[in-house]
Amino acid sequence: MADAAAMVPSKAPDGTGFIRAGSGAPVLFIHGVGMSAAIWQPQIALMQDRFDLIAIDMLGHGVSPLPPQNAGLADFADQAIRLLDHLGLDRAAVVGHSMGALVAQEIALRAPSRVSSVVCLNAVFRRPPELAQAVRERAAALGGHGDPQAIAATIARWFGDPIPPALADAAATARTALESVDAEGYARTYRLFAHADTAHADRLAGLSAPALFMTGSEDRNSTPAMSAAMARLAPSGQCLVLTGEKHMMTIASPKKVTQHITAFLDRADVSASAEADSAFDVIEFRRALGSFLTGVTIVTTVDEAGDPRGFTANSFTSVSLEPPLVLVCIAKKALGHQAFSTSRGFAINILSENQKAASGIFASKAADKFASVIWQPGQTGNPVIDGSVAVFDCGMEQLVDAGDHSILIGRVHDFTHSGTQPLGYCRGTYVTPGLSQEALAAAPPGTEVGAILESDGRVLFFEAADGSHQLPAGRGLGAASDPRSLRGTLAAKVIDADLGFLYAVWDDATDASRTHVYYRGTVSAPLSGDGHIRLVDIDRMADLKIADPAVRSMLARYARERTEDQFGVYVGNEVEGEVRPLAKAAPTAAIHSGHG
Repeated sequence: MADAAAMVPSKAPDGTGFIRAGSGAPVLFIHGVGMSAAIWQPQIALMQDRFDLIAIDMLGHGVSPLPPQNAGLADFADQAIRLLDHLGLDRAAVVGHSMGALVAQEIALRAPSRVSSVVCLNAVFRRPPELAQAVRERAAALGGHGDPQAIAATIARWFGDPIPPALADAAATARTALESVDAEGYARTYRLFAHADTAHADRLAGLSAPALFMTGSEDRNSTPAMSAAMARLAPSGQCLVLTGEKHMMTIASPKKVTQHITAFLDRADVSASAEADSAFDVIEFRRALGSFLTGVTIVTTVDEAGDPRGFTANSFTSVSLEPPLVLVCIAKKALGHQAFSTSRGFAINILSENQKAASGIFASKAADKFASVIWQPGQTGNPVIDGSVAVFDCGMEQLVDAGDHSILIGRVHDFTHSGTQPLGYCRGTYVTPGLSQEALAAAPPGTEVGAILESDGRVLFFEAADGSHQLPAGRGLGAASDPRSLRGTLAAKVIDADLGFLYAVWDDATDASRTHVYYRGTVSAPLSGDGHIRLVDIDRMADLKIADPAVRSMLARYARERTEDQFGVYVGNEVEGEVRPLAKAAPTAAIHSGHG
């Protein structure tokens, strides 16, 4: 480890210049074209108490030797790997800016075992034709050492013209670096940079390390859309756009940028620890999260081409009353992530009970989702869907990186709401809040009300003297004081049960006036000492002696749906009916992930 108080320029045996300072987990910094290792001094000063920091002079810059005449990214990556070898570092996080971000990706792709995580700042990716042409024309027109016109044009692109007073010091730092760089080293590197924006287009899917792609909202050359596209392709990619920042945000706003770098490195370290802990069950974690009953929304925006975009989400919440802020989450792998992460705003449409079909369509990959709904532009231009319980029309306040999702924080500019019944979602199931109460309120007095009560993968039964088994049931839901009702039956046997969602409703085939209503729920163990109470494993229920064929059929369906964690409601009679799915299984994730 390096001395935390030192920031001493050094040279490796191959002539590579570098600065090393600090103590802790190793982090390698790689600068952009025209800069040097010294450009990272603000980050080194802020991070050296916690990290072992190495800033490299890339080939042709600082005191490092020139790159080959027709250099490739591999030449710059190999230089960095040789430096790690020289320093005795088997593994490091790599932070690259602009051209340095391309080199950081190349290192992670060529030597994945050497890279713990990657931070790509203001990286370029698949430049649009007009931008690609402009960059290549600049590369072809490079003049001699310290060309004043070229330097002035570069400073204007990076900081603005005129330069804002708050950025004067940062612009002066960048100008000094450009005036000091070796002309031939600059030219060889810039020519590579001008053509390297597609170098990893087909390879990012193989980037195994956690990767953060961070840029500024005002960076016209390394745009938010580019960072979003790279984050979407990288398996563990994340995108973060800093509002108001431009290309040289590392020196224009060093505290803000460094804070996000260190936060990401900390999260990557925690994630690595969690993955190493085999006891953490991601599937059960998702199921546990699904226990939280939420509403359902369709989030909408307009993309750069002016087309409406939308996805279904239940990860919505209020944030603040003053100012009025709300948030929603979208998966980074969602098709609509780029459109939403780079948009100026979005609308959140809270769905009603009769908009279940629309929810399913917007959770799918349907080509024309908006053909299924009636909508109109809201105050900010975002699509507002007719019939919604409430609508919040928002401008983009902040985009926050959060693991495999992005958090969209919106400032509410306009809203509407009505008294219609909202649609709910819980445990992979759509929920209509009024359904259970309405079903029982309309039921005749003789309705049989029963329950499938589960405890740790077992279902509660009452065993009769002849060895047959019955589910708990009674005449109506009733009260604990009514021994004929379901609640009275449970109370008499001291069974602490929680009734959940409606599961089956059918008419008796022999007596049309008699209806059966069954719920699913949970029961707490241990149970009372009643010798007739049995808890039976779900996969053993088929072996039980159950007199009622309709109940046998219902239990067989429950076993199937419990395995898939997708439930429906049976409506019909003892002989025939239909299972009405409350939710369609999403192909890759729950609805809150946003596949729009």
